[in-house]
Amino acid sequence: MKNLLKLFFIFFKIGAFTFGGGYAMLPLIEEEIVDKNKWVKEDEFLDIIAISQSIPGALAVNTSTYIGYRIFGLKGALIACLGAVLPSFLIILIIAKFLIASVKKEHLEKIFSGIRPAVVSLILIAVVNLRKAIEKTAFNYAVIITTFILVVIFDVHPIFIIVVSGILGYFLYKGVKDDGTSA
Repeated sequence: MKNLLKLFFIFFKIGAFTFGGGYAMLPLIEEEIVDKNKWVKEDEFLDIIAISQSIPGALAVNTSTYIGYRIFGLKGALIACLGAVLPSFLIILIIAKFLIASVKKEHLEKIFSGIRPAVVSLILIAVVNLRKAIEKTAFNYAVIITTFILVVIFDVHPIFIIVVSGILGYFLYKGVKDDGTSA
């Protein structure tokens, strides 16, 4: 029970103080779940993010739910998801009740103009941290470069890229054991 409460408060804290959605939350989730509590290994965290991105729903909700389930089963999934979602829900209620009526639209726009660069920085930190967990292979570099080109230039949907990359990875690594030797 103590660990479930800890899990709830970790995701509640992350949900309460992170603007910008799931990508901005990733460095904080990694720090708490991988580094501090060591509930998940870094390479597994990268897999969790890939899975969370490839299924419908918000990245933060999917990631928290998967991590909670991975660590503590169904109870953990529910607790982590509630912890991640509840702060946003409460903040929106407070904003709707008090701020919108009393704060001018121009002031809110100025506040969010200050928040946006911080969100971009948090997303870049997530990219840098995730880069460390990826093996430096020609295949991985080819996937990164190709994905960037396909999404930015040709507007290819990310789900298509994830599916194709998974299929390619399966066939490329089909005969390779976890320790890197041939099967």
